[in-house]
Amino acid sequence: MPRICIFPRVEGFGGVTSFRLKFESGLRARNVDVTYDLDQPADALLVLAGTKNLPRLRRARSKGRRIVQRLDGLNWVHRVRWAGLRYTLRAIYGNWNLSFIRNHFADKVIYQSQFVRGWWEDWYGATSIPSSVILNGVDLKQYSPNGSHERPTDFYRLLVVEGSLAGGLDSGLFYAVDLAQRLSKKHKIELVIVGRVDSSAKKKLGEQKDFRIRFVDSMPREEIPFLERSSHLLFSAEVNPPCPNSVIEALACGLPVVGFDTGSLAELVQGDAGRLVAHGANPWKLERPDIPSLAEAAEEVLRENERFRKSARERAESVFSLDAMVDEYLKVLL
Repeated sequence: MPRICIFPRVEGFGGVTSFRLKFESGLRARNVDVTYDLDQPADALLVLAGTKNLPRLRRARSKGRRIVQRLDGLNWVHRVRWAGLRYTLRAIYGNWNLSFIRNHFADKVIYQSQFVRGWWEDWYGATSIPSSVILNGVDLKQYSPNGSHERPTDFYRLLVVEGSLAGGLDSGLFYAVDLAQRLSKKHKIELVIVGRVDSSAKKKLGEQKDFRIRFVDSMPREEIPFLERSSHLLFSAEVNPPCPNSVIEALACGLPVVGFDTGSLAELVQGDAGRLVAHGANPWKLERPDIPSLAEAAEEVLRENERFRKSARERAESVFSLDAMVDEYLKVLL
């Protein structure tokens, strides 16, 4: 039986944990054993981004282990705005750690999107080792339009799902609120934000009275499909997203996506799966985007919601199957 070592064993609400759980499930369904112990024999080692435990990674390489590094985007917000010393130091160290593993330990690299590949090669140059681009996938049975929901008929529910919108990552949160504010001039709106948000931001944003806003710090993964079926659109709040699982999961549930055309979104949201609009400014400088155009796009999605819902699911079925993603990873790993 083949065996894959996944390292490190990340836990939490974020996208890396979501990937690990889905990927592990896909491996076991193919009778591929999974370990998280670097000292156990394995046919390949998949490094999820980076790790502080570089000595153990070095030992694994010295034993001839095949090391494949899965790379997300880079930390960049600290270059634009001050978000505190701790955030800045962690961001700088994180980039160094990822690039060190890429340059010195990895035999192959998997980028999560073409955008991510271009970003890495722009900042750190191309590598001489083989590389692939594999978009994230999702269990199309678990994340599906079919199932119970409580989608309101007397108001529109806008959804934001992110691992964290705290500290230096909160810009998209304010764009979501600006969008809901503009839409509330014509419609009754509820904005639901799932993810970690600073208490000061919650207090500030909760003071407005034009629409209802609900903050959900975390939610069990198995409840996400119900919430997505119970919403009218997902706003992708991350600026320059590498390959957001939240977008792929929403599409799989038939929830259309609205956002700015930054990062990898144009690789994910195509046709009538949603609407992307030009940012209208420089997203890398966190300049204020074109909210009026975003609101117009959202209006179209809300007006023809059923058509967009059908297209969103079709897009997911054609591109984002978990089985297809696992198969592509195994081609690289084995």
